Amino acid sequence: LEAQRIQQRTQYDLEMLAATGTCNGIENYSRYLTGRKPGEPPPTLFEYLPENALVFVDESHQTIPQLGALFRGDFARKSTLAEYGFRLPSCMDNRPLKFEEWDAMRPQTIHVSATPGPWELERTGGVFTEQVIRPTGLLDPPVEVRPVSTGGANQVDDVMAEVKATAAKGYRSLITTLTKKMAEDLTDYLHEHGVKVRYMHSDVDTIERIEIIRDLRLGQFDVLVGINLLREGLDIPECGFVGILDADKEGFLRSETSLVQTIGRAARNAEARVVLYADRITGSMQRAMDETERRRAKQMAYNEAHGITPTTIRRAVADILGELGEKKDGPARGKGRTRGKDSRARARGAAEDR
Repeated sequence: LEAQRIQQRTQYDLEMLAATGTCNGIENYSRYLTGRKPGEPPPTLFEYLPENALVFVDESHQTIPQLGALFRGDFARKSTLAEYGFRLPSCMDNRPLKFEEWDAMRPQTIHVSATPGPWELERTGGVFTEQVIRPTGLLDPPVEVRPVSTGGANQVDDVMAEVKATAAKGYRSLITTLTKKMAEDLTDYLHEHGVKVRYMHSDVDTIERIEIIRDLRLGQFDVLVGINLLREGLDIPECGFVGILDADKEGFLRSETSLVQTIGRAARNAEARVVLYADRITGSMQRAMDETERRRAKQMAYNEAHGITPTTIRRAVADILGELGEKKDGPARGKGRTRGKDSRARARGAAEDR
């Protein structure tokens, strides 16, 4: 069965190549078309870089592990397809570079991260350039630890009071939770108590994510609840409060790197604060707070020596969607899809109620 399946597929692809010059399963034949031997690295952009090129790896603590995972994920998928006759074995050579191949092929490289990973630190031998002084004089935010529950009150009640106080000052708040269910429940709870809140999760596509961040900055809502998306690349000068719920639940979402990155979302506003809700201080929490305090002390010393007063970043809310070609009188592409999903969800809800 597998032999018949792959024979039919290959025969069809060859006929398509002869007739049109293209076929859907080109990954089966790229090794032959490029003259590579089995197991050799595939052609990539890095082969065309000059020897004096300089590569910048942004957010290297995320990018470097992903480079290693690309090949393994591709291999796991294609090995099953090749075993059952859905692909030729040669498809395995149409793949991402292995991490070792990329490391050998890359030119001079600068890794950029607020929380560099072990591989980058090992390569530097402890010698690296640190940029913790900001031109605006902004400091890393003060970090406070509060108990999850005390005297009949809990972290949800406390965070609600904080976001309301922050909104009254004209600023926005970011809240991170551990699970999707908790994020949804917290969003509903805050909404019921009169807080203008939205929830951002992994199912939100890129266009809608841009819309949500823009609406938050414009003040259409005051609080954004998320799980793992309120981290790298989120630059919101209007953010005056970051609340991290269940900060003492040690793990990926509450590791030192995750905590430092989430705390950094409040480093664009001179009045911003961060609250970690925890009943005990974990090792990751202590290291994250120590690192934040170290940077803060260095920034304060520099400001005092040079007479700099920390100033909140002032930046216009760019209409990125307009630049992408969104029509002002029509829905955004992301909006259209989301609206369809919402209407279907409402229809299902109405049917269930009936």
